[in-house]
Amino acid sequence: MLNIETLNHLLTEFYDKMSSWELSVVKETGYSLAQVHTIEVLGNHGQLKMKELAEKLGITTGTLTVQIEKLVSANLVERLAHPNDRRAIVVSLTDEGQEIHKCHNQLHIDLVKDLTSNFEPEDGERLIEILKKMNREF
Repeated sequence: MLNIETLNHLLTEFYDKMSSWELSVVKETGYSLAQVHTIEVLGNHGQLKMKELAEKLGITTGTLTVQIEKLVSANLVERLAHPNDRRAIVVSLTDEGQEIHKCHNQLHIDLVKDLTSNFEPEDGERLIEILKKMNREF
């Protein structure tokens, strides 16, 4: 039987450690955590409509608009008219934004390698399947 209390404690501890690590890494970039998360989503998914991006970030389009303004001003993101819907705006990373995503993503990859260095191959595969199931529940 699944021990929910223990699982809750472990997930919370992992989240806290991951958040602390993320804050320390982002602090060195000079960008906010929200800006880096926006870059991360665009880097992983490519060009998105503002509404789609807001949904992936879990924020309102109004909040996202402010965020995008800052990223456009920093030359990390560009806004374009949607090719098939003149009412919609799409955003994508500039070359500079792509470079920030590439560097940040490599930090994540390095962390995952460190965290899983003592895993047996089947441990990693099982963790992947479990995380996929958990992510589907969101």
